[in-house]
Amino acid sequence: MLDTASNRPELPPEIARRRTFAIISHPDAGKTTLTEKFLLYGGAIQMAGQVRAKGEARRTRSDFMQMEKDRGISVSASAMSFDYNSFRFNLVDTPGHSDFSEDTYRTLTAVDAAVMVIDGAKGVESQTQKLFEVCRLRDLPILTFCNKMDRESRDVFEIIDEIQENLAIDVTPASWPIGQGRDFVGCYDILRDRLELMDRADRNKVAESIEIKGLDDPALAEHVPAQLLEQLREEVEMARELLPKLDPQAVLEGHMTPIWFGSAINSFGVKELMDGIGTYGPEPQIQSALPRQISPEETKVSGFVFKVQANMDPKHRDRVAFVRMASGHFKRGMKLTHVRSKKPMAITNPVLFLASDRELAEEAWAGDIIGIPNHGQLRIGDTLTEGEALRVSGIPSFAPELLQGVRAGDPMKAKHLEKALMQFAEEGAAKVFKPAIGSGFVVGVVGALQFEVLASRIELEYGLPVRFDASQFTSARWVSGDRQAVDKFVNANKQHIAHDHDGDIVYLTRLQWDIDRIERDYPDVRLTATKEMMV
Repeated sequence: MLDTASNRPELPPEIARRRTFAIISHPDAGKTTLTEKFLLYGGAIQMAGQVRAKGEARRTRSDFMQMEKDRGISVSASAMSFDYNSFRFNLVDTPGHSDFSEDTYRTLTAVDAAVMVIDGAKGVESQTQKLFEVCRLRDLPILTFCNKMDRESRDVFEIIDEIQENLAIDVTPASWPIGQGRDFVGCYDILRDRLELMDRADRNKVAESIEIKGLDDPALAEHVPAQLLEQLREEVEMARELLPKLDPQAVLEGHMTPIWFGSAINSFGVKELMDGIGTYGPEPQIQSALPRQISPEETKVSGFVFKVQANMDPKHRDRVAFVRMASGHFKRGMKLTHVRSKKPMAITNPVLFLASDRELAEEAWAGDIIGIPNHGQLRIGDTLTEGEALRVSGIPSFAPELLQGVRAGDPMKAKHLEKALMQFAEEGAAKVFKPAIGSGFVVGVVGALQFEVLASRIELEYGLPVRFDASQFTSARWVSGDRQAVDKFVNANKQHIAHDHDGDIVYLTRLQWDIDRIERDYPDVRLTATKEMMV
């Protein structure tokens, strides 16, 4: 969201119709269900899967790992492209579970906007707040969807107040709910002066909408019970007095969020939200890079890797790099320069994702997300260009909060374990550290559930049962500074030193006291908790 001033040239129509966004929320606010409905309206799937349903209806399209299907949670971010009206939506679904927040942070570097889903009964929850702060750092425009209005939920003004207070952003209602819980009949669309009615009988049916002439239109009484109508008129009048009007520029700058109300599981309010993303969401934006920024309208192609997923297809040991196109018009078979290794790469079989289904991408434009199958050449943070040495910046890697040692169940398979761990490290699923003294590896993650995911994936994908044991270390810091100072520091603290999968020096700590001691005794050495994913 850098310079949105009017001096920028107009984008080519193909790029201008792209809307690339992520959905963020606390676990269980209904994010995956909303994603499914988006696909349903985009004509991408015939029947939306629900996380709570039974049997085949429960298989959601965006959760493709075995563990996601078993637990009904999203573990890894997935990307989907589909058309809606005149727009091309590139939607990235992120894990809501806090144990996978790093994957989510990185995903937010690849989108131009975020849709924040909140639960009508719970309001703003801890994980929503964390993710919102990341959006804040990047000034991402945010559109809000308040879900589950068909269950008992809180007062609408209370929800809006909470968003304004906790997230320090102006909120403007785009629709207003009529009743709540059992009495919820639908919404009044403030932006287009329409009445949207919910059909509880058929969950996959688009809500019917009735055009009305303002809130005094007698036609309203035919559809809305008298006491709810009175309440609606009162509340909308108050909202218009107390809350700011929708300012599209403030939305693009990330200072204001429009809020829609609905019930994703009943397919209600979703279409209005999608129209809102098309109308108020940003076109593909300028990407920050070194030595210069990349504008989407440039004719030369460039893109960057924000995620690597190994073994998406368990039958083939494939690795797919998710690439956000930053500029130009990419065509299949093009040769692009892999900036880190300075080698050309012919991209012959790029894929477009429809959740776990993929099709060959014949072309892609700035704003699109494509997958490039490769055998480990591409890593998170890599930039691909038509020859110019540009490196997209701002993709973070975070210090893990939990560390454990790892051993193969069969000692003869230690080599296989190393290969598996390196793959997961490059994918960004975990940090893998090789201590300078002794054998074995220390694995670091952000949340405890990731150890389970790793163990189950290593066993499923490599046929290797593994054991994680407690480690004496509790956290890790990257080491940087003057070469001589770092060498002196490393030699004196050998038992704490390890290297990560990029070969960078890492200091493993037991207590905060260790970090304080280093800062005191070695003023020329810097210990950092984040590292930029760039080589």
